[in-house]
Amino acid sequence: MNKRALIAMSGGVDSAVAAILMKSAGYECIGATMKLIANGGSKCCSLEDINDARAAAYKLEIPHYVLNYTQDFTKCVIEPFIESYEKGETPNPCIECNRYLKFSLLLRRAFELEAGKLVTGHYAQIEKSGDRLLLKKGKDIHKDQSYVLYMMNQNALSHTVFPLGNLTKTEVREIAAENGLSNAEKEESQDICFVDNEDYADFIERYTGKTFPEGDITDTEGKLLGRHRGLIRYTPGQRRGVGVACNFPVYVAAKNIETNTLVIGGEDTLYSTNCNVRQINLIACENIFQPQRLMVKTRYLQKEQWATVEQTGTDSVRVDFEEPQRAITAGQAAVFYDGDVVVGGGTIVSPT
Repeated sequence: MNKRALIAMSGGVDSAVAAILMKSAGYECIGATMKLIANGGSKCCSLEDINDARAAAYKLEIPHYVLNYTQDFTKCVIEPFIESYEKGETPNPCIECNRYLKFSLLLRRAFELEAGKLVTGHYAQIEKSGDRLLLKKGKDIHKDQSYVLYMMNQNALSHTVFPLGNLTKTEVREIAAENGLSNAEKEESQDICFVDNEDYADFIERYTGKTFPEGDITDTEGKLLGRHRGLIRYTPGQRRGVGVACNFPVYVAAKNIETNTLVIGGEDTLYSTNCNVRQINLIACENIFQPQRLMVKTRYLQKEQWATVEQTGTDSVRVDFEEPQRAITAGQAAVFYDGDVVVGGGTIVSPT
């Protein structure tokens, strides 16, 4: 393939600067914005975002296309998100969007356009080591996005470029300003893009047309303490909105889907020393059947913690932490690190 790159342009400053850097490196750039939500919204896929992406492309004198992936996004991201909540989990839809949309469908579109590289504004790095490509943390530790990229395979890594991996956010904004981009100071959305101006539970009920029933709230010994408003409204570790008055702080300790029961307890009830992980994807190696001491993070904003990681099957891993961890949550990702290198990761089944 020739030196052509497809730039995933969201309308934000990061992807626009990624386009600037690729063009400066001599690539023929094509901008593409994925339309993921049919009616748009204030957080993602809004007309403003599309216009910002188009304006950046125009400023850089590169072609720009809007690609309609609304049906794929619904099938691969929104519906699994809802199903996960219905099973009592707390999913991370950004990971599934990366898995099925950016580094599958959009990568395929890059090939169709005879572009050898797909470029995104993620803060992460790709490095060659022997016969494997490694995914590494971004230079800016406050912006590092390697956690939500653990699902990338060798093929995706070989055709992907992260131009911002060795930059800080401040440097990115400076490049945007120097190049006269109107979105240089544009704020970032931190919430789930398709849940617009409502909480997750309200979105799920509106989307599905279902009403999730109230049920009992008990302590860890089974003592009845009150009634909850539907289990989809709660996640492990949550304190606010539990709705039970005690003479000490109480948190969501567990959810029992079979009995529709919410279990609450004190801070001490939230800690676990291990968890099982499914749907694993390994990047730095083929298998980890021999126990390895690695750093593991179980939430995007969590600092990684020391643990022993051992593969228990072709698609499963057990993680044993050296120190108890707070509110390990089914549906979230556990990502394994060897220094700055992402060894791999998967979806947490449950703490054990």
